[in-house]
Amino acid sequence: MTIQAIKTSVLKFIEDEDGLTTVEYAVAGALVAAAVVAAFRALGLQVGVVINGLTTAIGG
Repeated sequence: MTIQAIKTSVLKFIEDEDGLTTVEYAVAGALVAAAVVAAFRALGLQVGVVINGLTTAIGG
């Protein structure tokens, strides 16, 4: 197989928009869900730190 044939095959594969759109949406949705979970976990930890600091400052 020549370099030109490989290049043509790769470009054809990249430009093909049939078939896996449902899988692509599922992967994108999973990535968004993972990002949201990570953001809420980080936010939750920060809120916990602030509440603990306030409790300590109040003397509880």
